[in-house]
Amino acid sequence: MSPALPLGQQAGPTLTGLDWLAIALYFGLLLGVAAWVVRKNKDTATDYFLAGRNLGWWVIGASIFASNIGSEHIVGLAGSGATDGVALAHYELHAWCLLVLAWVFVPFYARSLVFTMPEFLERRFSTASRYVLSIVSLITFVVSKIAVGIFAGGVVFATLLPEVHLTVGATTINSFWIGSVAVILLTGLYTTLGGMRAVVYNDAVQVVVLIGGSACLTFYGLHRLGGWGELRHFCGSEMFNLWKPITPAGVESTWAPVLETSASGAVVRQAWYFNGNFPWPGMLICAPIIGLWYWCTDQYIVQRALGAPNETIARRGSIFAAFLKLFPVYLFIIPGLICFALAKSGKVPELASRMGTDGKLIPAEAQAAFPLMVKYLLPPGLRGIVVAGLLSALMGSLAGVFNACSTLFTVDIYQKLRPLASQHELVRMGRIATVVMIAVALIWIPVIQGAHGLYGYLQSVQGYLAPPIFVVFFFGVFWKRLNAQGCLWAMLVGFVIGGFRMIVDTPVTMKLAGFEDGYRTGSFLWIINNINFQYFSVLITVVAAAVMVVVSYMTAVPDYVRMKSLTFATASDEDRARTRASWEKKDVIASAFILSCIVAAYVYFSG
Repeated sequence: MSPALPLGQQAGPTLTGLDWLAIALYFGLLLGVAAWVVRKNKDTATDYFLAGRNLGWWVIGASIFASNIGSEHIVGLAGSGATDGVALAHYELHAWCLLVLAWVFVPFYARSLVFTMPEFLERRFSTASRYVLSIVSLITFVVSKIAVGIFAGGVVFATLLPEVHLTVGATTINSFWIGSVAVILLTGLYTTLGGMRAVVYNDAVQVVVLIGGSACLTFYGLHRLGGWGELRHFCGSEMFNLWKPITPAGVESTWAPVLETSASGAVVRQAWYFNGNFPWPGMLICAPIIGLWYWCTDQYIVQRALGAPNETIARRGSIFAAFLKLFPVYLFIIPGLICFALAKSGKVPELASRMGTDGKLIPAEAQAAFPLMVKYLLPPGLRGIVVAGLLSALMGSLAGVFNACSTLFTVDIYQKLRPLASQHELVRMGRIATVVMIAVALIWIPVIQGAHGLYGYLQSVQGYLAPPIFVVFFFGVFWKRLNAQGCLWAMLVGFVIGGFRMIVDTPVTMKLAGFEDGYRTGSFLWIINNINFQYFSVLITVVAAAVMVVVSYMTAVPDYVRMKSLTFATASDEDRARTRASWEKKDVIASAFILSCIVAAYVYFSG
């Protein structure tokens, strides 16, 4: 099944010899870094999964940022910007969540010296909770981060190299699938060989190129458009507003159905207003829940902080990542708006031809906004550098999640089943786990192809699976009375509800036979499928929190001695003194500066 993308079907610039030279030089640099890392590695679990716990703060911060701004951000955010404006800037302004990691959770993680988040949950609650979180985290990585990364790599190739194809017998493999497989092979190679150290040092190189290249794209786009004023003129105030209405325009009745149509005017499906994109109550309540889960408790992100030698380095790395997190709004979302404005204004004919009859970019074209801008705006040479940075960022994101998956499987499952396994055996199983996860993610790509936007798909999946994890970690650290039974049942109930919603959504998203028009209007499954994912996520959070509290108070009081140093109430005076000695005045000033930048952005984009 190929993506519904008429990418590259229209004439436009292709990569020149100068572009290919820039790409070759850049990837030569990355391979050199990877080779250096492989020689430096030791055949131990600590070295392979956490880089020997010897990472510097700037490497940690750069790696957190690079892992985060992979496929879903570069491709997905620009696509969302081209269709929904700055709505998803909420997620990017969650740099404050990294400050929560730095100041609230880093002390607990640094004291415990754990490899994984499930391992920390085991120490706070029980072994059963560790197994549940490990399995759910692996599922989340496969159906969201890995599959989305592979899909985004295919979108980039399909946009920039549409003429590339491979014929095998009577079957023609297009550039989308060639690109997807190429990204997997290259990423899997240096991840399996170099482990965490290869991931973080390549991330550090990628951040410099990606920020510089994306900044150039933004400036070139604004120059071609005529400046910031022209951008606001063509996009309108609605696209520059962070807070979207609860009810979409034109819907007067609370329960009125809305007909979603394609560019040709054909009815695609009948949906509730409740299914509108990113209403402000969902952004106000749900987005912070997802943000705090992702930045403070997700193995994919926190693993970098776990690689720090001490609490000070881990905190400063998290603060540095929060600073870098301020940039994506302007480097990825704004180019999406610029792409829409250039198409609407007609100043770039190749983009104007991609507008639908409804005055918006055709959804499939909007999803490729970033690579389209690279293709039609940047000069030779610079285009090659940005393409290289784009592809390497896609690879960096995948590399991070590959390493997180192998760590979760090896440390939380395999090592628990085989406690006497040698260090060499653990590293080998980590590599095998990476290969298996990739295969499963490839099978899941058709589900993403049917979704309404790459980034929207990612946020909805995380919205269904993240709430129970958020609840058990945050409640567990702040509320010592909550026990293992409460934690286990909160996760089980929450994951069942979230999994049920994913099962309901999948056949409609894929438009399987009999589900092209969704479920029968008004039926129970139709209601579930049409509730906005953010509202549903809040519902899961409330249910999981209630279950955790009720079950905990209906069962025995936990052993407070066992959870020493794992909650605020059970931290010793020595723990508090060590944490206080780990930060300085400059750390506070840096955090305050980041918060002020976030507030300023909210004020500007809320007008």
